Amino acid sequence: MAARRQSLISEECRIAINQVASFQLHISDAYLSMACYYNEDTSEPLFAAFFEDQAEVKREHAKQFLRYLRRHEGKICLPVIQRPDLDNWGTGIQALESASELENKLTKLLQDLRTLASVNSETDLLCFMGKYLDKQNRNIGYLEHQLLHHKKLEQQAQEEDTFKKPAEVLGKET
Repeated sequence: MAARRQSLISEECRIAINQVASFQLHISDAYLSMACYYNEDTSEPLFAAFFEDQAEVKREHAKQFLRYLRRHEGKICLPVIQRPDLDNWGTGIQALESASELENKLTKLLQDLRTLASVNSETDLLCFMGKYLDKQNRNIGYLEHQLLHHKKLEQQAQEEDTFKKPAEVLGKET
């Protein structure tokens, strides 16, 4: 028995879903690049695993949006998003800041899609999107928490270095 096709979606929502899926794939690529960058840097191994996991999550979310589009007989036409000219992600803090910026852009796209779905009375789309907005908000909260945590660790390390250097100089002079 063939799966029942669901109702068509508005053209505005179809375009917005394509944008969301494309941006999810864009973020996945960026996270994969970050994972590979930190995989080579042994001083930041936790970042490699985190970004590799997030790359998979974002890719899966993109596929789910595309499947939704196909179930509703929507045309898949992913817009091209220019990859950043960034191959050196710098410190873990810089990567977290980049990730946070990408996630905030995705949140805006999701909120815009929710607004379009609401205006067009597309309740099925609104229900579908609910879990993604919730996950997105949790993800941004987690990134912000990690960013704050790593900034505190970096500040503590700098303060310890400041205290060690005068002690080392004093030790050498005696």
